[in-house]
Amino acid sequence: MQITFDPVKDVLNRSKHGISLSDAAAFDWDTALYWIDRRRDYLEQRMCALGRIAGRVHVAVFVARAGTLRMISLRKANPREERRYAETEQGFRGG
Repeated sequence: MQITFDPVKDVLNRSKHGISLSDAAAFDWDTALYWIDRRRDYLEQRMCALGRIAGRVHVAVFVARAGTLRMISLRKANPREERRYAETEQGFRGG
């Protein structure tokens, strides 16, 4: 899967969240928890995902475009999001 992003947005994301949008290449997309971002009426359907990068849960916001993921934001998950991911992960394992 190809990952793209606006270089200016990447600088802003690194400044705000301390992580580059290019790190989405290491995001575990296969075990991620996905939902549609309905907070606003965006021009395109934005998706959010909770998944791991190097063992730590992160939140990715992106737009899927013809086999490409256009990254909008990437950050470490907050404690509430980490719990949500852990509860879902535990449910999949039958725990």
